[in-house]
Formats: sequence, structure tokens, C-alpha cells
Amino acid sequence: MTAACENTAAALDSALLPVFGSPYMIALIESAAAGAVRAALEEGQNTVGTKFEIEHVAATPVGMRVWAEAELVQVDGKRLVFDVTAYDDGGLIGKGHHERFIVSGEKFVARANAKGRSGQTG
Repeated sequence: MTAACENTAAALDSALLPVFGSPYMIALIESAAAGAVRAALEEGQNTVGTKFEIEHVAATPVGMRVWAEAELVQVDGKRLVFDVTAYDDGGLIGKGHHERFIVSGEKFVARANAKGRSGQTG
């Protein structure tokens, strides 16, 4: 992807700077991790992100290409742990660890929908 005005810190009203925003970098990392294991999942399974330990170590200007990589380093039952990195054309911009869990997509969505119907908010 390319860093664009709509995915900057300024667009999020956080740092008010025209650079690639941390939440977008984390989303890119999450997508890389999910994609790294998608082909190995059984039909009906999915993964959901549960933990992020990410450092955003360098800024990326608008217009520069960005990407993320994820390496599965631990499997503990349905818990998956990844070493993750994010880059732009100038080099490393982020690094850390990301945890995901394997879930039944249908059951997961049903539980979420039931929560909404029961009026629970937290």
C-alpha cells in the first residue's frame, strides 16, 4: 500500500502531522499476520487479533510505499504469536509481537451478535 492523506496521524487528529499513522501501521501488521496463517486454517476457522506489542520507530511521508511482514513463532493450542515488522521504502518503521487466536467464525460472530441483542456494553 502507499501512505496517503487518509491514513496519516493528522487524519486521525492524533499528532496532527502528515505522516503514516500508527493505527494504520498496526492494521497493516494485523493483516500480514492473518494472511500468514489463512491457508492453514480449517474451513470455517478464522483468526482474531488479541494483543499488540508494537513500536513505531520511524515516520513515513505521504506517497511512500509501506508493507508489513509476520513470522509465526509460537503455537499454543489456538493461540498464535507472531514476530512482526513494518517497512517503508526507506527501511524499518515498526516492529514487535502480535498475538492472534483461532476461532470458529460462525460462533464468534454469533456471540458478538448475542451480546448486542442483550444490551451489554462492556
